[in-house]
Amino acid sequence: MDLSEAWKRLFTDWPDDVAPKGVIITSYDEQILFDGFLVGDELLVINRRTPDASGARRVVLPYTHIQGLKFTEVVKNRALRQMGFGDAGAK
Repeated sequence: MDLSEAWKRLFTDWPDDVAPKGVIITSYDEQILFDGFLVGDELLVINRRTPDASGARRVVLPYTHIQGLKFTEVVKNRALRQMGFGDAGAK
């Protein structure tokens, strides 16, 4: 699986009990604070918490340009497991 598919799956399988909030790090060296999103086949629509310098409140970003994700809320291990993460050494 390529990295863009992994990002798509993570956002598609976002658990209901985890607030859709965080910070997306892009390949453009931008960090986007978000408080909601919509998933598409190739693109992610991100709702900004506040408008950027040009007044934009939403960003359409290809999954290929996502470099990282920061959680701004407490996320329990159970929820992370639902997102596809596992314990070290688990088989």
